[in-house]
Amino acid sequence: MIEHLPVLLVVLPIVGGTLPLVASFYTDRIGWYVATAAMLCHTVLAGLLGWTVWTDGVVSYAVGGFAAPYGIELVVDGLSVALVALVSVVSLGVLAYARSAGPRSNAFYSQFLLLATGLTGMSITGDVFNLYVFLEITGLAAYGLVASGREANAAVAALKYLIVGTIGASLYLLGVGYALAATGTLNMADLADKLAAVGYDSTLVLTAFGLMVGGLTVKVALFPLHTWQPDAYANAPDTVSAYISALVSTVSAYALARLLFSVFTVQFLDAVPVAQWALLGLGCVSIVAGSALAVSQSSVQRMLAYSSVSQFGLVVAGFTVATPIAVVGATVHLVGHAVMKGGLFAASGIIERRTGATTVGGYAGMAARTPLAAGSFAVLALAMVGVPPAVGFVGKWYIVVGAVEANAWPVVAVLLASTLLTLAYFARLVERLYFAEPTIREETAVADGGDSPVSTGMITVVVAAAVLAVALTAAVPAIEQLLETLPPLLNQ
Repeated sequence: MIEHLPVLLVVLPIVGGTLPLVASFYTDRIGWYVATAAMLCHTVLAGLLGWTVWTDGVVSYAVGGFAAPYGIELVVDGLSVALVALVSVVSLGVLAYARSAGPRSNAFYSQFLLLATGLTGMSITGDVFNLYVFLEITGLAAYGLVASGREANAAVAALKYLIVGTIGASLYLLGVGYALAATGTLNMADLADKLAAVGYDSTLVLTAFGLMVGGLTVKVALFPLHTWQPDAYANAPDTVSAYISALVSTVSAYALARLLFSVFTVQFLDAVPVAQWALLGLGCVSIVAGSALAVSQSSVQRMLAYSSVSQFGLVVAGFTVATPIAVVGATVHLVGHAVMKGGLFAASGIIERRTGATTVGGYAGMAARTPLAAGSFAVLALAMVGVPPAVGFVGKWYIVVGAVEANAWPVVAVLLASTLLTLAYFARLVERLYFAEPTIREETAVADGGDSPVSTGMITVVVAAAVLAVALTAAVPAIEQLLETLPPLLNQ
């Protein structure tokens, strides 16, 4: 069974996703139980696979028995197994939140499992075309989940997400076509060898790099390609916002890193420094612009969305610096951001349900009405700023050290400036929560839809996210050891 773990990780949620639809002929309340059972099994399989990678190294699986480079290959190394484990754990946390928060339809949980399938496939595929296939599965599921909101704005946000996401996926697919024309292969490992043989200065190779990376930056939501993200996060149900903010752009950023290290390799960045500096520049612009836009927001959820634009700029910059310590920092921040941002959206959903507050001004004095959610929100916000000993500090510190080693001083300057801006908008929120006079009365909150039921499970999820935001610091040595399975970094 161990040798089949990679394909089982993909098959399990997609098969599980069909069950709620079939069960809809008999009941419309079984979806949550099926999704939870599927993701519990997914978590167990991810744990077994992680242990295998830890003890035996990279795991490769030829789908259908057709060997690479002609068949479809699934490859699990230290970086991909970290993402698979993240998908499992976050999915279970969101399901615990959704038990009371909803949505409750079988169709919702089918889409939920379909999204888990796409995210898992993106994490472990060793083929650039199948990365596109899983990218589209992820996108289609995410569009449907965003549209599941009750307000008309949710449908509009989903349509905008669909249009922009389709453009990004199309650019990536076009880049895959150029790579195939240049090399005659789609397997990542084979591509790495043949791209080097063709020559990194080849027009086909450079075009493939530009289109594939450009398409993925749309999915990551780097500035100025981020326009779908604020509306999608702000108008989706709070369960969906927590899920997609934690994982969709996270796994897309991982896919971008996979292209850099497994397909084009660090040697490409050395041979074509303009490509490295262009991607670094895009990351730095996203860091500053995302932070500046977040500071100017009055809506808490839109502020959190623009914060993600900044944080993913930081992650992409860390990967592009491409020194071993910077890559460790980017990976740590990628994992940490998923926990922190998912927890922040879940906490903001609880605060809205209890108090009706959705704006920075409305958060004034709300800590007294929902102390656990507000406390978790404050811890997660400070962790996002990078206050030690939280994981946000460790990730940023490693990226800074890696940038200094690479003499990428603009990245260091931008990171320090962005940290101050991040402190500005999160400190403002925390100050409103604890030290400002309430602007929303309890009776007004009830009239506006506040004081909705909040379960113990929902509170437990946000408290657990706050604890993990600090506890993950202890896992950094393990992440470093897992990343030693990445050959491009070992060869530097």
